[in-house]
Order: sequence, then C-alpha cells, then structure tokens
Amino acid sequence: MVKTCVSRVNPLNHLAHLFLAPASVPGRVGALLGDFARGIDTASLPLEVYQGLKHHRAVDAFTDRHPEVLACKPLFSAQRRRFAGVALDVLFDHYLLRHWSRFAADDSHHFIQEVYRDLELGACLMPDSMAHTTATMIRQDWFNAYRELDNVGHALDRISTRLRRPNQFAGVIEEIRSNDAELEARFLLFFHELQQQFDLP
Repeated sequence: MVKTCVSRVNPLNHLAHLFLAPASVPGRVGALLGDFARGIDTASLPLEVYQGLKHHRAVDAFTDRHPEVLACKPLFSAQRRRFAGVALDVLFDHYLLRHWSRFAADDSHHFIQEVYRDLELGACLMPDSMAHTTATMIRQDWFNAYRELDNVGHALDRISTRLRRPNQFAGVIEEIRSNDAELEARFLLFFHELQQQFDLP
C-alpha cells in the first residue's frame, strides 16, 4: 500500500493484498509480486499473475490517496511521520485480523493456511527474492503472529534497522498504542471502502 525505501524482509500489508486478491495460485502470487517486481519483465508474466500485479498496484494507489489513511499520518510524531506508511501497512494487517469477521465469512486461520499452501505451490512463478521471502513467511508464520500488537511492534523495530536512511522509527509501537482507538476507527472506515472497490472472488 504505502511505499517507502525499505528492504522487504517483513510483510508490509501482504495479508490485506492477499485478502483482496483473486483466490487462485497465480492471482495470489501476483498480489504479492508488487513488492518484488523491480527488474521484472511484466510483459512476460502469465496473464493471471500479471492481473494480480495490476490489482496490487491499484490497491496501493487507492490506499495512498484515501483520506482516512492520510488522516492517520499526523498521529505520528514528527521524527517518525516520514515512515508512518510503513507502520500503517503492518498495523492494518493486524486490524484486519482483529476485525476479520466484519469483512469475511471464512475463518482467518483457514484463510491463512490456504494462502500459505497457494504460495508454496506458486513458488515456481516467483522471482528468487520473493520465493525466499515467502518461504520465510510461511516457516515463521508471519500472518498469525500479527494477531498480537506486541508482535507488530517487534516487526516494526526490525524494519527500523533495515530502512535505508537514518531514523528514529524504533519504538513506534508506543505511539500506535497511544492512538490505537483512532487508528482502528479510521482503518475500519478505510477498509470497508477498499473492500467494496477491490475485493475479488
């Protein structure tokens, strides 16, 4: 969703992209490919993978412009606001899990296991960097870990060490905790509109 200069070693809104993506192996691969597509000849991609990639980019563009997302950024302190988009990406996956039943009929645990299976099956469609990251994601069960806000904080602290520019991003979870109610409310408004716009069967 919101882009910045960061190595993709943690899932940044990956769960939300997969939630909204076509429920197929190539569609789900394409839904994550947006974070690994640099240097890829998109014209050579299988059609369903390319469509998933286009879906990913459309979701990102919608998110970047959405007023509820933009209104979340001033809630972060000046020294951390530059990377607020990173924090929101991870946090929004947590909120999606927290409020799963509002947006989906299926059980979230079942959905996550289905996604992991499809990503394993689709590894042959991925560039090497993506295949490595998704294998780690599955092995360490990143998505279920995001159910706990403490784990969101740990993930954001790890990301802070991989940002390409000097930063004071570590510890941002305390600002999230202080503004949790407003961030959560704005997420719910935003994600309802996002799902209406982009949810695919």
